Amino acid sequence: MFMRTERLFLRPIFPEDWRGVFRGIAVPGIVRNLARAPWPYGEEDARSFCAGAADGDGHRFAITLPETREAPLIGLIGFDPDEEGAFELGYWIGEAWQGRGYATEAAHGVLAITDALGIEAVGAGHFLDNPASGRVLRKLGFAETGEVRLTACAGRGGEQVPTRRYIRRMPMAHPQAA
Repeated sequence: MFMRTERLFLRPIFPEDWRGVFRGIAVPGIVRNLARAPWPYGEEDARSFCAGAADGDGHRFAITLPETREAPLIGLIGFDPDEEGAFELGYWIGEAWQGRGYATEAAHGVLAITDALGIEAVGAGHFLDNPASGRVLRKLGFAETGEVRLTACAGRGGEQVPTRRYIRRMPMAHPQAA
């Protein structure tokens, strides 16, 4: 699946993307906010991730800048089923590209895909010490569930990190008359 937003091109993750993924994630400030990426993050971690990115029931996308020379990979975004079968949004943007609204823009594109697929609700969360991610989620129409749970963070050596939970329900295209 492919998606074009105003400034971004979201595309499948290819095995050849491992270098861009490695450069983006192998930074303490990024990996510490990702639950599943280990630290230290090595080249083999990036190769393995990119080789298996299309596996499973989720949808993962490389976030690229199509108008920039060589359309660099600036982050990743996707939605995967969780243990209960609900879908969970996850993303990261490389440090050099943060603060420009790319996470919000990419997520708007991905959420349009979830809506088109008929996915009724998408969950998300952010570690409490990463409030910027919470601001992105609220801009996207996610509502806090009131739940804060401990989440194992591989990037912090498996430490249990408090995580604020959110939910976004699919907009109703044709509400029924009451």
